[in-house]
Amino acid sequence: MRLTILGGGGFRVPLVHRALLADSLGPNPPVTEVVLFDTDPERLVAVRAVLDRQRDAHRAEHGEPPLTVRVATDLIDALRGCDIVFSAIRVGGTAGRVLDERVALECGVLGQETVGAGGISYGLRTVPVAVEIARSVQRLAPDAWVINFTNPAGLITEAMSRVLGDRVVGICDSPVGLGRRAAHALGLDPARVHLDYAGLNHLGWLRGLHVGGRDRLPDLLADEAALTSFEEGRLFGAAWLRALGAVPNEYLHYYYLAREAREAITRTLAEGGRTRGEQLADQQRDFYRLAARRPADAHDLWERTRREREETYMADNRRAAGGVERDEADLDGGGYERVALAVMRAVALDEPARLIVNVRNRGALPDLDADAVVEVPCLVDASGARPLAVDPLTPHQAALVRAVKAAEREVLDAVRTGSRASALRAFATHPLVDSVAVAQQLLDGYLRAFPELAKTLPHP
Repeated sequence: MRLTILGGGGFRVPLVHRALLADSLGPNPPVTEVVLFDTDPERLVAVRAVLDRQRDAHRAEHGEPPLTVRVATDLIDALRGCDIVFSAIRVGGTAGRVLDERVALECGVLGQETVGAGGISYGLRTVPVAVEIARSVQRLAPDAWVINFTNPAGLITEAMSRVLGDRVVGICDSPVGLGRRAAHALGLDPARVHLDYAGLNHLGWLRGLHVGGRDRLPDLLADEAALTSFEEGRLFGAAWLRALGAVPNEYLHYYYLAREAREAITRTLAEGGRTRGEQLADQQRDFYRLAARRPADAHDLWERTRREREETYMADNRRAAGGVERDEADLDGGGYERVALAVMRAVALDEPARLIVNVRNRGALPDLDADAVVEVPCLVDASGARPLAVDPLTPHQAALVRAVKAAEREVLDAVRTGSRASALRAFATHPLVDSVAVAQQLLDGYLRAFPELAKTLPHP
């Protein structure tokens, strides 16, 4: 089967390739050809050099892999006849992420790329591109499955689902990482634990750890040492997790400790530091330039940059929580690419898998309509991803989910209608924006930072 990666020059593409090479050693590898499509030729050259080094290492140990890689510079060529599309694009590049963060911080609010004002800005310029990609897939590869990792993942998956229906599945590595850490804290094998997890992308809660017919989450919440032995326990504090009766996704730190998160990044900048976007822009600029010029060293350059990227992930949030260190297991990769591979095997080979992914709700969460994309455990097989029954959200969880989903829907409406009023409502009603006046400043600021938004939002 042919896998087309949109955003094929993306920094995380080697993780997917590495997972596919490992999978090729087993029976029935689903993917035999990878097509890389990207609008940036230098990025493609650099990433292709990394993949070549990975292939060389695999060949030396295991022989020639049954997996080919080619580059496509034309979207029609990349999509026509493919079986699976992996969408990992970044509209505006890392420079856009820097502006998403900076405009929000200048208005006194958080600007993380998937959360709050930054996520709304990123969504406004990404939704139109994602919808056009979905229409191209529908036209050129109507039987293909789309696996979306383009952020904001839940919002973009919902935009694409309005064209592709259930043939698009959004993925994220945060839920599986949380579940793995929580299971290890109790000495459990994560592979044997069923997670009760529900919410939206980057806005969900672990509400159960089921193994052997018993929910072990109450044991975790009651054990102070176990609860504070992993990242989320230290980020949020044991008292708050017990008050919630659940373990939040790490991104809820932006909601539950918004003031502390904002003060931490402000302090970093005052000390001469950089925003996360600026940090990644510098890292990736150096990597792509050097890897394109020194292809023999490309993999070593990539691995060094990847490790630094993982070590500094959510650094300001961890600083705000008193200097929380990342778990060593989280620095080695093995997150979202494993989820992507599991989805690919499930839909391509009809190997049923229970996975937490982003899909249309269809009654899984009664607080949202059937077409709202949610992040819940699903049974994934050749017929797609079907949400499994989960416990209802608590009133607190439901209120926050409804508020954020309402803001997402305003983003989709703004793009559909070209309405700046809808965009303003998206900013103003988001829980992390505390003033309508600030919402107007945000909209004006992003229109100045991204002049192309005027074409997306031509109407008052």
